[in-house]
Amino acid sequence: MPSTALSLTTLPGGLVALPGVYQPQADTRLLAAALAQEDLGSRTEALEIGTGTGALALHAATRGARVTAVDVSWPAVATARLNAWLHRLPLRVLHGDFEARTAGRHFDVVFSNPPYVPAPDDRLPSRGPERAWDAGLDGRAVIDRICVDAPSLLRPGGVLLMVHSGMCGAEKTLDRLAGAGLAAEVTATASVPWGPVLRSRRSWLEQQGLAAEAEEREELVVIRAQCP
Repeated sequence: MPSTALSLTTLPGGLVALPGVYQPQADTRLLAAALAQEDLGSRTEALEIGTGTGALALHAATRGARVTAVDVSWPAVATARLNAWLHRLPLRVLHGDFEARTAGRHFDVVFSNPPYVPAPDDRLPSRGPERAWDAGLDGRAVIDRICVDAPSLLRPGGVLLMVHSGMCGAEKTLDRLAGAGLAAEVTATASVPWGPVLRSRRSWLEQQGLAAEAEEREELVVIRAQCP
Protein backbone atom coordinates (compact mmCIF):
# COMPACT_ATOMS: atom_id res chain seq x y z
CA MET A 1 0.00 0.00 0.00
CA PRO A 2 1.53 3.38 -0.99
CA SER A 3 2.32 5.90 1.72
CA THR A 4 0.25 9.06 2.12
CA ALA A 5 3.24 11.13 0.98
CA LEU A 6 3.26 9.35 -2.38
CA SER A 7 -0.40 10.24 -2.88
CA LEU A 8 0.12 13.98 -2.46
CA THR A 9 -0.05 16.37 -5.41
CA THR A 10 2.42 19.23 -5.35
CA LEU A 11 0.85 22.55 -6.36
CA PRO A 12 2.27 25.96 -7.29
CA GLY A 13 3.16 28.04 -4.27
CA GLY A 14 4.51 25.11 -2.31
CA LEU A 15 1.09 23.70 -1.44
CA VAL A 16 0.17 20.03 -1.48
CA ALA A 17 -3.19 18.31 -1.94
CA LEU A 18 -4.51 14.90 -1.05
CA PRO A 19 -6.52 13.10 -3.76
CA GLY A 20 -9.99 14.57 -4.27
CA VAL A 21 -9.20 17.94 -2.68
CA TYR A 22 -10.13 20.99 -4.78
CA GLN A 23 -6.98 22.57 -6.14
CA PRO A 24 -6.59 26.35 -6.47
CA GLN A 25 -7.92 27.59 -9.80
CA ALA A 26 -9.09 30.83 -11.40
CA ASP A 27 -11.83 31.36 -8.80
CA THR A 28 -9.28 30.93 -6.00
CA ARG A 29 -6.96 33.47 -7.56
CA LEU A 30 -9.78 35.97 -8.12
CA LEU A 31 -10.85 35.72 -4.48
CA ALA A 32 -7.22 35.96 -3.32
CA ALA A 33 -6.88 39.25 -5.20
CA ALA A 34 -10.03 40.56 -3.52
CA LEU A 35 -8.81 39.42 -0.11
CA ALA A 36 -5.54 41.26 -0.71
CA GLN A 37 -7.52 44.52 -0.81
CA GLU A 38 -8.86 44.04 2.71
CA ASP A 39 -7.22 45.45 5.83
CA LEU A 40 -5.95 42.36 7.62
CA GLY A 41 -3.68 42.33 10.63
CA SER A 42 -2.95 40.75 13.98
CA ARG A 43 -6.31 41.86 15.38
CA THR A 44 -8.29 40.43 12.49
CA GLU A 45 -10.41 37.36 13.20
CA ALA A 46 -11.09 35.64 9.88
CA LEU A 47 -13.13 32.65 8.76
CA GLU A 48 -12.88 30.64 5.57
CA ILE A 49 -15.87 28.52 4.63
CA GLY A 50 -14.77 25.53 2.53
CA THR A 51 -11.02 25.78 2.78
CA GLY A 52 -9.89 23.02 0.40
CA THR A 53 -6.09 23.11 0.37
CA GLY A 54 -6.09 26.07 2.77
CA ALA A 55 -4.56 28.34 0.14
CA LEU A 56 -6.76 31.36 0.89
CA ALA A 57 -6.70 30.83 4.66
CA LEU A 58 -2.91 30.74 4.57
CA HIS A 59 -2.88 33.85 2.39
CA ALA A 60 -4.76 35.65 5.18
CA ALA A 61 -2.53 34.13 7.86
CA THR A 62 0.62 35.46 6.18
CA ARG A 63 -0.73 38.95 6.85
CA GLY A 64 -1.15 38.23 10.55
CA ALA A 65 -4.87 37.42 10.65
CA ARG A 66 -6.08 34.79 13.11
CA VAL A 67 -7.81 32.39 10.76
CA THR A 68 -10.31 29.61 11.33
CA ALA A 69 -10.92 27.39 8.32
CA VAL A 70 -13.83 24.94 8.02
CA ASP A 71 -14.50 22.16 5.54
CA VAL A 72 -16.93 19.23 5.38
CA SER A 73 -14.28 17.07 3.71
CA TRP A 74 -11.80 15.20 5.89
CA PRO A 75 -9.19 15.06 3.08
CA ALA A 76 -9.47 18.85 2.73
CA VAL A 77 -9.06 19.32 6.49
CA ALA A 78 -5.99 17.09 6.50
CA THR A 79 -4.57 18.91 3.47
CA ALA A 80 -5.07 22.37 4.99
CA ARG A 81 -3.52 21.30 8.27
CA LEU A 82 -0.54 19.83 6.44
CA ASN A 83 -0.04 22.98 4.35
CA ALA A 84 -0.21 25.13 7.48
CA TRP A 85 2.46 22.94 9.07
CA LEU A 86 4.65 23.03 5.96
CA HIS A 87 4.45 26.83 5.80
CA ARG A 88 4.82 27.25 9.58
CA LEU A 89 1.66 29.33 9.79
CA PRO A 90 -0.95 29.25 12.57
CA LEU A 91 -4.24 28.02 11.18
CA ARG A 92 -7.20 26.52 13.03
CA VAL A 93 -8.81 23.96 10.71
CA LEU A 94 -12.14 22.42 11.71
CA HIS A 95 -14.08 19.58 10.15
CA GLY A 96 -17.83 19.87 9.67
CA ASP A 97 -20.60 22.22 8.68
CA PHE A 98 -19.56 25.85 8.96
CA GLU A 99 -22.70 26.91 10.79
CA ALA A 100 -22.33 24.24 13.49
CA ARG A 101 -18.59 24.74 13.92
CA THR A 102 -18.79 28.53 14.30
CA ALA A 103 -21.89 28.82 16.49
CA GLY A 104 -21.64 31.86 18.73
CA ARG A 105 -18.48 33.21 17.09
CA HIS A 106 -18.11 36.46 15.18
CA PHE A 107 -15.48 37.50 12.64
CA ASP A 108 -14.04 40.60 11.04
CA VAL A 109 -13.69 38.91 7.64
CA VAL A 110 -15.47 35.87 6.24
CA PHE A 111 -14.44 34.55 2.84
CA SER A 112 -15.55 31.62 0.76
CA ASN A 113 -15.15 29.90 -2.58
CA PRO A 114 -18.19 27.67 -2.03
CA PRO A 115 -19.56 24.88 -4.20
CA TYR A 116 -21.51 26.66 -6.94
CA VAL A 117 -21.79 24.41 -10.00
CA PRO A 118 -25.39 23.59 -10.96
CA ALA A 119 -25.97 19.84 -10.86
CA PRO A 120 -28.73 17.58 -12.21
CA ASP A 121 -29.18 16.09 -8.73
CA ASP A 122 -30.54 18.56 -6.17
CA ARG A 123 -29.11 16.48 -3.33
CA LEU A 124 -25.65 17.58 -2.27
CA PRO A 125 -23.02 14.83 -2.54
CA SER A 126 -21.92 13.37 0.79
CA ARG A 127 -18.52 12.18 -0.39
CA GLY A 128 -16.04 12.44 -3.23
CA PRO A 129 -14.43 15.43 -4.96
CA GLU A 130 -17.86 16.58 -6.22
CA ARG A 131 -18.51 18.00 -2.75
CA ALA A 132 -16.23 20.88 -3.71
CA TRP A 133 -18.38 22.00 -6.66
CA ASP A 134 -21.84 20.41 -6.88
CA ALA A 135 -24.45 22.75 -5.36
CA GLY A 136 -27.93 21.69 -6.37
CA LEU A 137 -30.05 22.44 -9.42
CA ASP A 138 -29.31 26.18 -9.47
CA GLY A 139 -25.85 26.05 -7.87
CA ARG A 140 -27.02 28.08 -4.88
CA ALA A 141 -27.43 25.47 -2.12
CA VAL A 142 -24.39 26.72 -0.19
CA ILE A 143 -24.39 30.30 -1.48
CA ASP A 144 -27.86 30.91 -0.06
CA ARG A 145 -26.88 29.50 3.34
CA ILE A 146 -23.92 31.86 3.49
CA CYS A 147 -26.16 34.79 2.58
CA VAL A 148 -28.52 33.91 5.42
CA ASP A 149 -25.80 33.30 8.00
CA ALA A 150 -23.48 36.18 7.12
CA PRO A 151 -25.07 38.78 9.47
CA SER A 152 -24.68 36.48 12.47
CA LEU A 153 -21.09 35.59 11.53
CA LEU A 154 -19.86 39.15 11.05
CA ARG A 155 -18.94 41.71 13.65
CA PRO A 156 -20.14 45.30 13.11
CA GLY A 157 -18.22 46.60 10.10
CA GLY A 158 -17.19 43.05 9.17
CA VAL A 159 -16.82 41.99 5.54
CA LEU A 160 -17.94 38.95 3.57
CA LEU A 161 -16.10 38.04 0.36
CA MET A 162 -17.54 35.29 -1.82
CA VAL A 163 -16.77 34.13 -5.34
CA HIS A 164 -19.14 32.19 -7.55
CA SER A 165 -20.22 31.63 -11.14
CA GLY A 166 -22.41 34.08 -12.96
CA MET A 167 -24.64 31.09 -13.75
CA CYS A 168 -25.84 31.24 -10.15
CA GLY A 169 -27.07 34.81 -10.49
CA ALA A 170 -24.99 37.61 -8.99
CA GLU A 171 -28.07 39.83 -8.68
CA LYS A 172 -29.83 37.18 -6.64
CA THR A 173 -26.87 37.04 -4.26
CA LEU A 174 -26.82 40.82 -3.95
CA ASP A 175 -30.56 40.90 -3.27
CA ARG A 176 -30.32 38.22 -0.58
CA LEU A 177 -27.43 39.92 1.17
CA ALA A 178 -29.18 43.29 1.01
CA GLY A 179 -32.30 41.64 2.41
CA ALA A 180 -30.17 40.39 5.28
CA GLY A 181 -29.11 43.96 6.05
CA LEU A 182 -25.68 44.00 4.40
CA ALA A 183 -24.34 46.49 1.87
CA ALA A 184 -23.32 44.29 -1.06
CA GLU A 185 -21.71 44.83 -4.45
CA VAL A 186 -19.81 42.98 -7.16
CA THR A 187 -16.19 44.07 -6.85
CA ALA A 188 -14.47 41.85 -9.43
CA THR A 189 -15.29 39.69 -12.43
CA ALA A 190 -13.35 37.36 -14.68
CA SER A 191 -14.13 35.37 -17.80
CA VAL A 192 -12.57 31.89 -17.81
CA PRO A 193 -12.81 28.88 -20.12
CA TRP A 194 -15.23 26.14 -19.17
CA GLY A 195 -13.64 23.34 -17.21
CA PRO A 196 -14.32 19.61 -17.58
CA VAL A 197 -17.27 19.58 -15.15
CA LEU A 198 -19.24 22.22 -17.07
CA ARG A 199 -18.32 20.65 -20.41
CA SER A 200 -19.63 17.29 -19.22
CA ARG A 201 -22.99 18.93 -18.37
CA ARG A 202 -23.36 21.10 -21.47
CA SER A 203 -26.62 19.57 -22.71
CA TRP A 204 -28.25 19.71 -19.30
CA LEU A 205 -27.10 23.30 -18.66
CA GLU A 206 -28.48 24.38 -22.02
CA GLN A 207 -31.79 22.62 -21.33
CA GLN A 208 -32.06 24.43 -17.98
CA GLY A 209 -31.39 27.80 -19.60
CA LEU A 210 -28.20 28.21 -17.56
CA ALA A 211 -25.90 28.31 -20.59
CA ALA A 212 -26.24 29.41 -24.19
CA GLU A 213 -25.64 26.98 -27.02
CA ALA A 214 -21.93 26.59 -27.82
CA GLU A 215 -20.97 28.78 -24.84
CA GLU A 216 -17.31 28.25 -23.94
CA ARG A 217 -16.55 30.73 -21.18
CA GLU A 218 -17.86 31.24 -17.66
CA GLU A 219 -18.11 34.52 -15.80
CA LEU A 220 -16.86 34.51 -12.23
CA VAL A 221 -17.92 37.22 -9.79
CA VAL A 222 -16.63 38.33 -6.40
CA ILE A 223 -19.30 39.65 -4.06
CA ARG A 224 -18.29 41.94 -1.21
CA ALA A 225 -20.81 42.57 1.56
CA GLN A 226 -20.31 44.65 4.69
CA CYS A 227 -22.15 44.58 7.97
CA PRO A 228 -23.33 47.97 9.28
